Amino acid sequence: MSMKKLVAKKKLEIRFSEVDSMNVVWHGSYPLYFEDAREEFGKEYGLGYMTICSNGYYAPLVELSFKYKKPLVYEMSPVIVITYIPTESAKIVFEYKIIDEKDGTVYAEGKSVQVFIDKNYQLVWENPEFYQNWKKQWEVL
Repeated sequence: MSMKKLVAKKKLEIRFSEVDSMNVVWHGSYPLYFEDAREEFGKEYGLGYMTICSNGYYAPLVELSFKYKKPLVYEMSPVIVITYIPTESAKIVFEYKIIDEKDGTVYAEGKSVQVFIDKNYQLVWENPEFYQNWKKQWEVL
């Protein structure tokens, strides 16, 4: 069985409140863009924060990285593409690209890693049953 590539897209609207005095998106906005992409992915593939929580877990970020390629400026409308990276471990890994869909320009790339903790804030070393079932459903084992 071949693994599916799970990808979601979210259009961004660069707002005035997100740019600095040079009209460039402030670096602190990127984690929010990545969060928006994770929420979009969750809606599309059924792996949202409320699904995780309702199954008795939290999924905090333990790693978040960015590579800035070109500046984003006020009034741009790039797209953030989020790709699920399969792993056997009990974690959720995503890669991100912020691009201009018209010409393919890449503005930023990144990666995030989330782990599972239980409601007592203890790290979970094995894939939770709901997550293992999700992986099977989407053929990403």
